[in-house]
This record gives sequence, C-alpha cells and structure tokens, in this order.
Amino acid sequence: MGSVLLAAGGTGGHLFPAQALAEELARRGIPVDLATDMRGDRYGTGFPARSIHRLPSATIGSKSPVAVARTALMLSRGIVASFSLLGTLKPRVVVGFGGYPTFAPLKAAQLRGIPTLLHEQNAVLGRANKMLAKGVTGIATSFAATKYLAPELASKARLTGNPVRTSVIEAARRPYWKPQANGRVSLLVFGGSQGARFFSEAVPPALALLPMELRHRLEVVQQARAEDAEGVSAAYRASGINAEVSHFFSDLPERMAKAQLVVGRSGASTVAELTVVGRPSILVPLPHALDNDQLQNASRLAESGAAWCIEQKDLSPQRLARDIGKLLGDPDALATAADAAKKLGRPDAVGRLADLTEELMRSGRVGG
Repeated sequence: MGSVLLAAGGTGGHLFPAQALAEELARRGIPVDLATDMRGDRYGTGFPARSIHRLPSATIGSKSPVAVARTALMLSRGIVASFSLLGTLKPRVVVGFGGYPTFAPLKAAQLRGIPTLLHEQNAVLGRANKMLAKGVTGIATSFAATKYLAPELASKARLTGNPVRTSVIEAARRPYWKPQANGRVSLLVFGGSQGARFFSEAVPPALALLPMELRHRLEVVQQARAEDAEGVSAAYRASGINAEVSHFFSDLPERMAKAQLVVGRSGASTVAELTVVGRPSILVPLPHALDNDQLQNASRLAESGAAWCIEQKDLSPQRLARDIGKLLGDPDALATAADAAKKLGRPDAVGRLADLTEELMRSGRVGG
C-alpha cells in the first residue's frame, strides 16, 4: 500500500497526536516516517517511526523586515530539503499536525502532487494551518466547530477528534472515584513546557490557605520546572501537604486517571487526554497564546460542564484556594464534571484519523 510521512514539530501538542497515529498505522501494517524540526523528539516519546528526519524550519515571531526575510529563507530551505526527502521516501500521503515545522513538508508534497492531510488539534485553526488549509487535500478537526476554518473548505474537512496515545486509552479504563468524607484527595497539577512556572508560584500558596483538615488529606502530584522543584516541595512541606514534585512524569496519563481533580493549562493534548480519561479540571489558559487557542479549548469544556475555566489574570491564590476548597467539598459536582468530560472524549479519534489517511492513500481525495 505504500508509506505515510508524518510532519510534526517538537512540541507535545503536535508530537503526541502524531505518535498516536503512527502507532495505529503500524498496527495496520503501514510504514511511517517522521519529518520534524531541529528540536526533534525532546519529549522522549520514543517516536515509533521507521526513520526520523530533521528539517530546517522557523516561526514568524517578529514583523521586522530582517526577521521576516530570515524566516522566509529558512522555510525555503525546508521546502527544498522536504522536496528531496519526498523523492527518496515516496510516501502515498503526507499528514501534517500544525506549527511551522509542518509547512515545508506539506508544501513540498503539494509540489510533487502527493495527497496531503492537515490535522488541527485546537478549537481554532492555527496560523500555519490557515496558510496551508486551502491547498491541502483534506483537513481533520478535533472540535465540531473550528474557528477560522473557511466555509468553502468544509467539503474537505472531517471531524476525527484529537488522537491520544495508547497509554491514555489504557489509563481511561480506570473509573472516576469521587472524594470520600475524611478520605485522601488526589490533586494533579501540571502546566506543560510554558505553564509550569506559573503553577509553581501560584498553587502552593493557594493550597496553604485551605483548612488544616483538608491540607492533611491532600495528595498532590505537581509538575514543575527542574529549577523550581525543590522550592515547590519545600512550600508543600511547610504547609503540611503531602506532595510529589518532579519536572517530568513519564506516566502522566496514569497519574491523571488517579486524580480526583486536575489543575492545568488547556493545550490541545491536555484537553483531549482529560476528556478521554474523563477527569474534572480547573483550566487556566496560557495567556497571550497564538490565536488564543487555549482559551477557546477551555471554554468548550467549561460550556459543557466538564471543567472550570479561570483566566490567569483573574487567578489569585485566594481565588484558587476558594475554588479548589469548594470543589473538593462537593464530590457530586466533581463526579458530574468527570462524566461530562468523558462524554466529550473521542477515544476512537486515532482510528478515525487512520481511516481518513487510508482513504487518501487509496483514492487521493476525501470522500472518494
């Protein structure tokens, strides 16, 4: 049947769904190669690809003429390198997962006449995806409505959901267990690569404001930057709170499944995993994110009763302590939110995306 080239940059939000698709295609006997940027697999996923190729890429971060010219030059180099790579690999389809590392491989594929599929993880079409959307063969979306997806592109769009890794599917088998009177309460806090510092500064002092009886029942698992971890641990010890703090948890999906409440950002992969596992959460969107994608994601969950969205500018330690204390004192509200989250989850997303990929491999078009 041929092979598939996946294009995904070195951030978890792009790599995790690409990894999930690679795992599923491998189960179907389809060889997979990965094109990524120079950051590569910095998340240590052990990406299941036949080969991994690092290509030149750049992000438009400044509008100055010099910066724009430099970015254009780097992207042009990426297209040339991608064009050559495609000539060697000869994939039947190229699947991109957003971000500028996707740009060059998909543009090169279009030049070679290879079918292309774009996957959008967020509730809003990202900048790179907006630039690519008109020229690709198909678009896979994670939400029923995707902001900035032009109406004229609807015919080639397909709702698949955002694929999650096999470890998340396995963790989702654990049913939600709401807090019991006078029992231990499990709280998971993580912020991703760009949000951990804020939570390291905001969450320990907030939990210190909780009543002593509740503090002594808490079991906190928190991701913190390596340089912040000891300070966060010390703050919890001073408050009499039992906490495990680390800069990285390789078993984060299992930790999520054990949690009775999650405090985190609202990146695409986080939202997908929370809904597949079915856990209630307080979501604090990363401020100033491109296209406000995290606020859009969190708002969708909050509107469905699956989460509580608090913007960072509104989140004082007092506010966070009040909200966490109120929720932990209302187990039924947590259970209701967990159920609402589970109903939003799409554990079959990877199968849907793999089906669409195979459809393009067979016919070269969506709906054909």
